[in-house]
Amino acid sequence: MNNAMNNAINNSINSFDKVDLLIVGSGAAASVFAAKAAQAGKQVLMLEAGPERSNKDLVSSQLWARRLKWGGTPVEEEGNLKIGHGFNTGWGTGGSSMHHYGVWPRLHANDFKIKSLYGKGNDWPIDYEDLRPFYDRIQSEVGISGDAKLEKWRPEGAPYPMPALPVFKQGELIAKGFTALGRDTAPIPLAVNSQPYKGRSPCTYDGWCDAGCPTGALANAQTVYLPQAKAAKANIIHRATVTRILTNQKGDKVIGVEYCDEAGQSHIQMADVVVLAAFAVENPRLLLASANQSHPEGLANSSGLVGKYLMTHPAGNIYGFFKQSTQPYYGATGGQLINQDNYDDKSARKGAFGGYQWLIANALKPNGLLGIANTRPDIFGPKLDDFMKQAAEHMATMVFVGDDLPLAENRVELSQKKDKYGVPRAKVIHNIQAETDSMCQYAVEEGKAIFKAAGAEQVWSGPRVGMHILGGTIMGTRRDNSVTNRYGQCHDISNLFIAGTGLFPSSGAVNPTFSLHALGLQAVEYMLSEWAGIV
Repeated sequence: MNNAMNNAINNSINSFDKVDLLIVGSGAAASVFAAKAAQAGKQVLMLEAGPERSNKDLVSSQLWARRLKWGGTPVEEEGNLKIGHGFNTGWGTGGSSMHHYGVWPRLHANDFKIKSLYGKGNDWPIDYEDLRPFYDRIQSEVGISGDAKLEKWRPEGAPYPMPALPVFKQGELIAKGFTALGRDTAPIPLAVNSQPYKGRSPCTYDGWCDAGCPTGALANAQTVYLPQAKAAKANIIHRATVTRILTNQKGDKVIGVEYCDEAGQSHIQMADVVVLAAFAVENPRLLLASANQSHPEGLANSSGLVGKYLMTHPAGNIYGFFKQSTQPYYGATGGQLINQDNYDDKSARKGAFGGYQWLIANALKPNGLLGIANTRPDIFGPKLDDFMKQAAEHMATMVFVGDDLPLAENRVELSQKKDKYGVPRAKVIHNIQAETDSMCQYAVEEGKAIFKAAGAEQVWSGPRVGMHILGGTIMGTRRDNSVTNRYGQCHDISNLFIAGTGLFPSSGAVNPTFSLHALGLQAVEYMLSEWAGIV
């Protein structure tokens, strides 16, 4: 081992000739695996492509928030609804969890069975009741603020461990529009502390969630599971870009990975078990790029489904000006209130398919991708100055998040272009169908009507965007209909696991971070219980 590599390694061990568990990535899903496996006595090593950061390094600014976004090999995107890879992914310790907004609703029961119920897409190999106990355990370990009684759409489960965060003027005003149209609102379930919780401070409601929350009030990999993993002597190497997954000669087991350090030098890291927890695009890219004689179409790809069924949540903002002060800078980036009245009946609207939710009264900042200035790109010069002065005190917003139909033609494939390590880049193709487009149009019109009913003097909408990335390595019941089993264990290679939103066979219409934690807890406990047979 060279000196640079030794310096990057935790001093608690002197050799990485072989480890029990190698995890690619250090984000939400990776950190769950690392903490639980290390606590069970396994020697765990994480390889993170991005830089090392701690909460002490975080700065509440829009410029800083951009540094937490993807900084690796560019991803080529095509289609009528691009997935927004640069916005949705993360870079460095903690991955995308470091800039996520902490919106943690649960998937609903029908999300798991859209093929059985509606004849569309894919069913999951599990149902809500299978995941329910893991949701309950995760929310206790992590901490969620909310009001389960007011959240009438919420599936059955344990009450939230903390009371809801407060609703400020912006939320109160928009809620009046929902009430006027006979709809309900409830506090958003947020993985943000409304009171001290397990040594972490409560939220200060300053709306800087996407800059990483330096106070630690927001639950992310840096505040919850990575510290647990480190305390149990798990290790992490930063600036370590995995370029290939290695198998034995027979091809039925992985034996480790090849990675490049910051200087571009290649290393081989051996392991008994490998977990791919990089991201929903990077995981299939690595599987496809690791093709060998035993797996000519890519690892774990006997189904031909690696990279297929890639999804994103179609989303869009509603904006308005109110005569009253809205104080839009208060609260959490994810919002203050939630509405899911149009969530469960996915085929209720003629010519449309999919449910959706409203995340209401998101904290706004002047600049940045989701900032006030970018809501009206048609205004510039002195008019923009006047607009900003009014918006700073009188603007309000909410966002719809909708279902995306899982389609095999929406996919990750290898590009003809290669990165600096000689690995083909990822190319992503994603299109939505007419019935998804209709659902989005319906949501926008409903949102405008709600704002008008709330008394907004001006109302407008933003462009449709892709929020979150899911699928590409879906779980299922057999090797001919999926890449992994219900635990993320690859059908073709028993000691290779996949973690994260790439496992989702359908998208649902809720933010996925809570669910990927629950899936990760279920999977790592299975992996540990079956360890002898897996390795």
